[in-house]
Amino acid sequence: MTTDAVVTTHGLVRRFGKQVAVDGIDLDVPNGSVFGFLGPNGSGKTTTIRLILALLGADAGTIQLFGQPMPKAAAKVLPRVGAVVEGPAFFPYLSGDANLSRLQAIDKTDNPRTARDRRAEALERVGLTAAARKPYSHYSLGMKQRLAIAAALMRPRDLLILDEPTNGLDPQGTREVRNLIRSLHADGATVIVSSHLLSEVEQVCTHVGIMSRGKLIAQQSLDELRAARAPRLRVDVTNDTAAKAKDALTKLGLTPDDANAPSMVMALGTVSTPQVAKALVDAGADILQLTIEQPGLEDVFVELTGAGFDVAG
Repeated sequence: MTTDAVVTTHGLVRRFGKQVAVDGIDLDVPNGSVFGFLGPNGSGKTTTIRLILALLGADAGTIQLFGQPMPKAAAKVLPRVGAVVEGPAFFPYLSGDANLSRLQAIDKTDNPRTARDRRAEALERVGLTAAARKPYSHYSLGMKQRLAIAAALMRPRDLLILDEPTNGLDPQGTREVRNLIRSLHADGATVIVSSHLLSEVEQVCTHVGIMSRGKLIAQQSLDELRAARAPRLRVDVTNDTAAKAKDALTKLGLTPDDANAPSMVMALGTVSTPQVAKALVDAGADILQLTIEQPGLEDVFVELTGAGFDVAG
């Protein structure tokens, strides 16, 4: 556990009947990080977020937010948090701007003198200025998602929690949210991005926590998580010399993956790349390419869980 954490949990448990949705997790979100909370749908990510925000009560364990115990300190610390949890919900007959105004009106800590300017700034930041007066019922799914993010940005936040923030967005909208997360991070905010899309997490996050069946099975900086896994060698040869290549690699003690025979991937172990190249040439294999591949987040997830999930959406 770090000494400078925005969110910490210890032994956190939540059950729904006989089902254990969150199973004794010790979460540690470093201050100033973009923390990718990763796992397939149903792994316990959203339940954990709802527990952190005091939207649910825990069956066991403790939660601290900015070093304060939750839910006891909720009134004190939650104004420092902006969150989008599950699907956005607004009044369908009101415009985007009017919906944000309603949210400001029910917030007793909001400053009415700056309310209009802050709404305009939030809408601009998520690309909804042109649709500010448009009824919410006429918004696309992606626009609804962006309005929810705007609602979380109407005042300065030290922590942003975004649950599936790119849900329903087209590629352009996804890029905009990705850039927004980077911008928030650059401004000094800590951001938690809960997602089942590995590609999105890999592009924006500095740290990762991986959930599987209610358990937190890994949490590290993204660089540390990758570095702990050995790089692999990819060998591409011509079709007619693939058998010679595989035989030469096997004699070196390597175990190539022959799912696609002319293109083989393997762990190097103590064998060097020049040794591999020499063995292939001596065996008469026609080398098209030798590539060292660093493990991606998908590789790490499959290694840790023995399963994969939707990596592209």
